[in-house]
Amino acid sequence: MSDSFEQLGLSRETLGALRRARFTQPTPIQKQAIPPALDGRDVIGCAATGTGKTAAYVLPLVERLAGKKGTLALVLAPTRELVQQIAEPVRFFAEPRRLTHTAVIGGEDMGAQVNALKTLPSFVIATPGRLVDLMENTDVRFPHLEALVLDEADRMLDMGFLPQLERIVAHLPRRRQTLLFSATLGPDVTRFAKSRLYNPVRLEVTRSGTPAERAEQRLYFLRPEEKTPLLLTLLAQDSATALVFTRAKERVDKVQRALQRAGYKTAVLHADRTQNQRKQAMEGFRNGTYRCLVATDIAARGLDVEDVGHVINYDLPHAPEDYVHRIGRTARAAASGIASTFAITREGQVITRIEHLMRSEIPRVQVPREDPVFKEAWESFLAAQKDPGPPQQDHGQSKRTPDQAPGRHARSHGKRRA
Repeated sequence: MSDSFEQLGLSRETLGALRRARFTQPTPIQKQAIPPALDGRDVIGCAATGTGKTAAYVLPLVERLAGKKGTLALVLAPTRELVQQIAEPVRFFAEPRRLTHTAVIGGEDMGAQVNALKTLPSFVIATPGRLVDLMENTDVRFPHLEALVLDEADRMLDMGFLPQLERIVAHLPRRRQTLLFSATLGPDVTRFAKSRLYNPVRLEVTRSGTPAERAEQRLYFLRPEEKTPLLLTLLAQDSATALVFTRAKERVDKVQRALQRAGYKTAVLHADRTQNQRKQAMEGFRNGTYRCLVATDIAARGLDVEDVGHVINYDLPHAPEDYVHRIGRTARAAASGIASTFAITREGQVITRIEHLMRSEIPRVQVPREDPVFKEAWESFLAAQKDPGPPQQDHGQSKRTPDQAPGRHARSHGKRRA
């Protein structure tokens, strides 16, 4: 197996770009994927997040498309943020070879996107939902496409994009190269790939379900009301950046308020945020404006943020695979980090499924209930329970007028007599 980019069959121009990007050695997925992709083979690549898989397909495609005209490569990814991140290495490696690109994502002007596609950029990087919208409402087509990339394929299927993917693929040339990359290779991905890839080279650099190797994992069993005191305690132990995952957008806003009250600059990321808000949150987290980013699983896949010191699973994910994707946000590339997970007792079965997927046990850690930060936060919680604040005006009083029929609750329970 090659230990240098020079031995992978890349051109002098690409090798020069790699030196400018300070890429010194290929990662395992790059070593294995670049040669067959350069040969035009279909590839299925399974690699944990943060292992350099974007370059594993961008580099061979740039080589294969250099000197050609028209839209020849389509890259599909599950989220707007991931599309924008993929666009940066595409720009860096493609522009010196006179190859162009455009991004097609939700939250942006559709007319401008249609106009950009009419210029026939070499690379189109898109989310499936927005691309299907354009294909159904305009005459956007890719008749000369030579390569299709499915990045984070498992996540696209998890998010329900199968109908959109099928519609897109149905309009693409049958003779094409298809490169599929994923952190996990479950039955859905295998089924999808079987009918859409031709004799693919299968690469499993890390076993499906393998967590980030350098992430120090910690599991805390606790009561639900102890989550915020523990979160504040962990943040007080160092100054590392923290990516905090919750299960729902309402929980994101609740955790953000608690962190801001404690003096931590915090951004949020969930589906209800506008594209501009999401971009500002990510840029602020990357440049240090915010120490904490609280997010739902929309942020768990593909986000390339350097030096995330601590990933905190405030809530357990819906699916065991999402645990692997979440903790992959820390310990990326050659870095190391901590991944702390909060679980309540009744979630023991969820932990068992996660550990079964990873084929390893998550180390249990005692909740530091005697820590001064924990005790202070816990006492504040108890005080708030005893004194919830002034009652709201008309609290507990029916808003119905005397001539209105009673509501469903009153009808079903009856009115208690004095």
